[in-house]
Amino acid sequence: MPQIWAGVDIGKTHHHCVVIDQDGTRLLSRRVANDEPELLTLLTDVLALGEDVTWAVDVADGGAALLITLLLNHGQPLKYISGLAVNRASAGYRGTGKTDARDAAVIADQARLRRDLNPLRPSDEASTELKLLTARRADLAAERTRTINRLRELLLNIFPALERALDLTNGGPLVLLTGYQTPAALRRIGARRLETWLRNRKVRSADAIAAAAVDASARQHTTLPGESLASQLVHTLAREVMDLNEKVAEADKLIASRFREHEMAEVISSLPGIGTLLGAEFLAATGGDMEAFGTPDRLAGFAGLAPSPRDSGRVSGNLHRPRRYHRGLQRVFYTSALISIRCCEESRRFYERKRAEGKRHTQAVLALARRRVNVLWALLRDGRCYQPTPPVTLAA
Repeated sequence: MPQIWAGVDIGKTHHHCVVIDQDGTRLLSRRVANDEPELLTLLTDVLALGEDVTWAVDVADGGAALLITLLLNHGQPLKYISGLAVNRASAGYRGTGKTDARDAAVIADQARLRRDLNPLRPSDEASTELKLLTARRADLAAERTRTINRLRELLLNIFPALERALDLTNGGPLVLLTGYQTPAALRRIGARRLETWLRNRKVRSADAIAAAAVDASARQHTTLPGESLASQLVHTLAREVMDLNEKVAEADKLIASRFREHEMAEVISSLPGIGTLLGAEFLAATGGDMEAFGTPDRLAGFAGLAPSPRDSGRVSGNLHRPRRYHRGLQRVFYTSALISIRCCEESRRFYERKRAEGKRHTQAVLALARRRVNVLWALLRDGRCYQPTPPVTLAA
């Protein structure tokens, strides 16, 4: 049977599938519910049109997870084309309307014409769990940051000196705010009794925190409007931040546990600067499957560390960061490069050499991150841990 292409426009409750042949003739167009029986029926009907089918989707997770898993479990070749690419390609087709059927037809036709679409591969259980856990931790950390900012804003409205004196990213100042929020309350208890109160709640550096808080109370004797209600809200928000800290700590433990279970965990964490969290984020972004990228250059491009040329006319050598890249993966390599400068002699020498060449700090760190992509690629390819001195290869 001749080859056919099936493009699926992904939705939350329903997908739309369009099947075309080698000439672009539409063989099937169907809206299907995002449920297993309906999707299996669609698979059967498409295979009845031709056994040599190439599927393509515009979403790689979320609402497409069930369809992708069913297709991969049935051995179907599956390609991914981004929604942005579909949107831009649609402009080259006749008509200006936008429907799910039209998008599915564009996806199918792009899969027929293009040879550079990335194949979707089955994800292992550990990488999938790490993707879920790291996303959950990122949500918790973002919510914690928002809550701390609200807490600072409230303190600034009633007690600006205390807002300046406390570092609310630490646990001790948060404990203090659950008990004392106003200048008058802090003056009444005094530094010595406040220190004892904090020590009873196992706060580190209780003496320094108590001294800073009481000193701030001496700088303000005016009661500002809304102080009573605001102090109650400060207490509530401080509790919320403490609860979020506990949830983030629990997520970190789960991430560390799942990361150590992955077969590549030891290799990844052996590279200086990569711990359990960054290693888990790397696996969540890549699945640990380097065959999906083919070369370290493609991995670097996916991470936004390989500059892309923007030449035109007489302008050449005009290199810029690519517009499309995985920002989470770039964060992994950039942050680990920053850490490695402090803990790895080889990384520090490379960074200092780039600085001596006239590069700015950010440019030097990016250059180091790009070099570390090659190193990590080689380690994963060979299945060996990082060594400062490369192993000697003996002649046969």
